Amino acid sequence: MATIKIKGIVLAENNMGDYDKMLTILTPNFGKISCAAKGARRPKSALLAGTQLFCFGEYLVYQGTSTYHMNSCETIEMFYKIRTDLDKLKYAIYLNKIVLDVTEENENCYNILQLYLNALYMIAETEKDKEFIVSIFKMRLLSLLGFTPRITTCVACKGKEKLNYFSIKDNGFKCEACSKQDKSSIFMSESTENAIKYTITAPAKKVFSFNLKNESLEEFKLITKIYFNEKLEKEYKIEEIF
Repeated sequence: MATIKIKGIVLAENNMGDYDKMLTILTPNFGKISCAAKGARRPKSALLAGTQLFCFGEYLVYQGTSTYHMNSCETIEMFYKIRTDLDKLKYAIYLNKIVLDVTEENENCYNILQLYLNALYMIAETEKDKEFIVSIFKMRLLSLLGFTPRITTCVACKGKEKLNYFSIKDNGFKCEACSKQDKSSIFMSESTENAIKYTITAPAKKVFSFNLKNESLEEFKLITKIYFNEKLEKEYKIEEIF
């Protein structure tokens, strides 16, 4: 059978037999795939490091009847600091759960994979507020999934002035006048408004490169949390990870 070389990150690992593993790997071009790694749990296996949760690597695989099978792997990034810090690990697992839920097999996941890797890097290598990282990740992910909020005009009257409310129900910014008729509207400062705009439109590599303080930070977290839960019709709770 023909082998193919793919890059991807391990989203899940499950023991299979005495020494094997069944992996779920997110790839840019093939989406989320299942891949058997024979002998990966042996202490001296060449597959040992590259088949761990959160490992981003390059894998040589071939496609079987119902799953892929791994021949070899080369690690690119292990996110070691996530593995040694319980708090960082908690937030990484939280994002991992979301990615598992929103990705499928045989779909282009390049942008989601890039966003996920960048978020893991921020968690691992910086001291940035981890809830803020999660909020940026969620708002950007919603845009990738087709839930981009309207941010240039009021979603009701199409006006462009004083767009200082976010409508959960109508998916975007609203002016003060129109927000009075919408109980789902949440007030936001100008800083929060600009943060949402930046998160949606920034280049992928720079999406996490801004900060918010005090009330604007709390507004951004609140709007993102409610909007995300509403669109995905599911509430993700960080406190349920451990």
